[in-house]
Amino acid sequence: MVRAVIEAGGRQIRVAAGDVVDVEKYDVEVGKSITFDSVLLLQDGKKLTADPDALKGAKVIGEVLEQGRSKKIIVFKKKRRKNYRKSRGHRQAFTRLKISEIVEG
Repeated sequence: MVRAVIEAGGRQIRVAAGDVVDVEKYDVEVGKSITFDSVLLLQDGKKLTADPDALKGAKVIGEVLEQGRSKKIIVFKKKRRKNYRKSRGHRQAFTRLKISEIVEG
């Protein structure tokens, strides 16, 4: 089984073929495929590759399953004894992917 670490949306995500992962929002329609060229690490059984020169041709291909927004979180700010209170909500947008293939370089 081939595993990889990719960089998506400023985060490093460990993936394998068949995994379903949530990444930062990408403007890709549902059903289309997306390719990640920034592969940071490849593991194939006992063999581990982290050399950037050896990973030049490596890529991870995934299919977009869903575009959505996560659960709401409440951001609450307060300064004691100053009568200052501020409450805001935030929902982060995400893209749900199913990893279909990991291509080694």
